Amino acid sequence: MNNRWRTIALWGLPLLLGLFMLFGMVRGGGVAAGASSATAAPSNTAVGRMTYGRFLDYLGNGRVTAVDVFEGGRSAVVEAVDPDLDNRVQRLRVDLPGLAPELLSQLKQQGVSFDVHPPRTTPPLFGVLGNLLFPLLLIGSLIFLARRSAGMPGGPGQAMQFGKSKARFMMEAETGVKFDDVAGVEEAKQELREIVTFLRTPERFTAVGATIPNGALLVGPPGTGKTLLAKAIAGEAGVPFFSLSGSEFVEMFVGVGASRVRDLFKKAKENAPCLIFVDEIDAVGRQRGAGMGGGNDEREQTLNQILTEMDGFEGNNGIIVLAATNRPDVLDSALLRPGRFDRQVSVDPPDIKGRLSILEVHSRNKKLGDDVRLEAIARRTPGFTGADLANLLNEAAILTARRRKDFIGLVEIDDAVDRIIAGMEGRPLTDGRSKRLIAYHEVGHALVGTLVEAHDPVQKVTLIPRGQAQGLTWFAPDEEQGLVSRAQLKARIMGALGGRAAEEVVFGRAEVTTGAGGDIQQVAGIARQMVTQYGMSDIGPLSLSEGNQEVFLGRDLLTRSDMSGATARSVDEQVFSLVGSLYKDTVALLAAQRSCMDRVVEVLIEQETLDGDEFSSLVEAFTTVPVKERLTPLLSAG
Repeated sequence: MNNRWRTIALWGLPLLLGLFMLFGMVRGGGVAAGASSATAAPSNTAVGRMTYGRFLDYLGNGRVTAVDVFEGGRSAVVEAVDPDLDNRVQRLRVDLPGLAPELLSQLKQQGVSFDVHPPRTTPPLFGVLGNLLFPLLLIGSLIFLARRSAGMPGGPGQAMQFGKSKARFMMEAETGVKFDDVAGVEEAKQELREIVTFLRTPERFTAVGATIPNGALLVGPPGTGKTLLAKAIAGEAGVPFFSLSGSEFVEMFVGVGASRVRDLFKKAKENAPCLIFVDEIDAVGRQRGAGMGGGNDEREQTLNQILTEMDGFEGNNGIIVLAATNRPDVLDSALLRPGRFDRQVSVDPPDIKGRLSILEVHSRNKKLGDDVRLEAIARRTPGFTGADLANLLNEAAILTARRRKDFIGLVEIDDAVDRIIAGMEGRPLTDGRSKRLIAYHEVGHALVGTLVEAHDPVQKVTLIPRGQAQGLTWFAPDEEQGLVSRAQLKARIMGALGGRAAEEVVFGRAEVTTGAGGDIQQVAGIARQMVTQYGMSDIGPLSLSEGNQEVFLGRDLLTRSDMSGATARSVDEQVFSLVGSLYKDTVALLAAQRSCMDRVVEVLIEQETLDGDEFSSLVEAFTTVPVKERLTPLLSAG
């Protein structure tokens, strides 16, 4: 029953009950009055009342001319001559003690015309139904309210439903998603196609003695398409499909989660072969016994039941379990062993080809302008996941509608990318001095990134505030390169220090601002990793990190550092020396290119935004010193 009918029932039933009660009162209490009125319709209505004693006096004196008796002798309408009113005849109502034979005899002796009207009776069947109607309605209302309260969360009827599985079941999953609708994850699709093939034609595998994995774990960052892949498997396989979230197993009552697991696999075995998809399995599959408190008993019981059902004494032939998580590091090792989740399918952020194919899928229903090239968008969005790209095109479409345009243009795409990366656009800067200072800061970043050969190329420089940043400089990393060299890390440190170095070169050390706070944090992180993890310092090729940082309560508190005090001081000295020397090189570079920096700043203040090609052309036109030839051996040095 939907909300509309439920509301009608809740308000309509009490109203009907009230009407029937009123109807019963009218029928029960007003029968006599109704009968009297109906029966006395041929005569005039009584206009007054008379006591029984006065009626007897009038009767004895011969003043009564007619009597009509009603209600079985309990009342009567009397026509009497009143001497006080010039002997005018009046119709008066009299309450009688009963229709006694003596009264009838006296009326006959006096020659008074009288008539006895029998009471109106209700038909037997209607009277029985009328008497039963109210109790039946009352009982029906109580039953309805009881069932309604039982169906509500926490109601008494839910007491026996705690142990039932909450998985959504589809005999033939019609998700509307096929493998052709999933782009950018070709390796994962190839792994999962084997599961679909086994479910459709298992004899191809069993003929050579092969068995399909009992489970497959989809691992990847948020937004990469893990749940979308599960929908595609369900749509392609054509077998019964169960889907639920890991958090749906856990309740506040001990043992409920394990009971739901048993109920889920019981239903799955009845419909085998079938698929079970558990989204966000880390909600229930975390390591057992983690933390200072010894873990969570309810969650661990649920996990133990999952382990038993997936690969226990009885087994689960014909059931394939799919699960998705973005935290495989916190899952229990027993859950990941062969026989349970045999395969871990990595769903990574797409490369440029994958992003291009994802954009082609999500742009099918978008009206793109002639100046929009999906390949250019794919190149500008490194690190974007499938969800990010879908959101990008949606934001561009929203901006197009807001600006009352018919087609999504390149300007809307660029604005949508900037909004997703840096936040909403703020008010333009009006203070000339602040704008010039921010321009020097951003040009310092971009100029170092352009002149240092090992640095990533500049993608965009802007003075338009977004989010918390008053200006932004984007660099385009090379996605084809998997490993990062020492020279590249040092170039990134110099690029991050370029903003602070430009402020010092132009305005002096006393006028440097807090705008480089985030840059300095980035520099400290890179430099410490070079020393403690990558072995890129005079300390040598040693890993001096503090070990694995667990996410569970108590692990961080109990983590001990493997370094001695002397080693820690040596690490700090190496970090200070590395950052200090690179900062001096950055200041020297910008001081040598001061004229170029001044001229680029003037153009940036005028245009407010420069893309990578425009910035590189300006630097090439204004610079006079071959800086790359000097800086490349410097960064490669020790």
